[in-house]
Amino acid sequence: MRYLTVALAKGRLAELAMEIFSSIGMDCAQMKEKTRKLIFTDEEHKMKFILVKASDVPTYVEYGAADIGVVGKDTLLEEGRNLYEMVDLGFGKCRMCVCGPNELRGKLDDMSELKVASKYPAVAKHYFQDIKGHTIDIIKLNGSVELAPLVGLSDVIVDIVETGKTLKENGLDVLEEVCQLSARLVVNKVTMKMERERVMDIVNKFRAMTEDNFANI
Repeated sequence: MRYLTVALAKGRLAELAMEIFSSIGMDCAQMKEKTRKLIFTDEEHKMKFILVKASDVPTYVEYGAADIGVVGKDTLLEEGRNLYEMVDLGFGKCRMCVCGPNELRGKLDDMSELKVASKYPAVAKHYFQDIKGHTIDIIKLNGSVELAPLVGLSDVIVDIVETGKTLKENGLDVLEEVCQLSARLVVNKVTMKMERERVMDIVNKFRAMTEDNFANI
């Protein structure tokens, strides 16, 4: 039996995913220790866990370096990789939103040459151009996107909103909601064919876990 490799997004998502894997019988003890290791194994179940940057999880899974992945929906939307999205895990909930000064509320559809700054240019383009039919100028930023409308770099931003506190502190508001986000379990397409029984056993166990089961993790 070959190892099944699971790619986990470093940080809070990995910690929550480990709790679920532990709850379905996997040995994740090594991963809970303070270490710089990036690869951990569960010999009994022939499972290997790797810690990678969130934006790289879909790439590892699509190309088969990992069979399974746990990553946020925002990353899946932005990366657009060819894989199976199997389970909405129900944690890491937040929203992708269009945000900007409150005076622009209800006016975006009438604005020409709208400038949009975002860490998620693919998501922003899909929302404005493919769904709403607007031509926009997309500005890719890697951090502190809230600053863009304040200094005139953009009219609005497309970004993840959890509590909205950061927006309010910078004089911005949610103008439109793009979509709801949460963590997802994804699977490599070839692995699904070759190891369907093993993969579906894991998928079904994850599906059996309701939000209430790990809401307090």
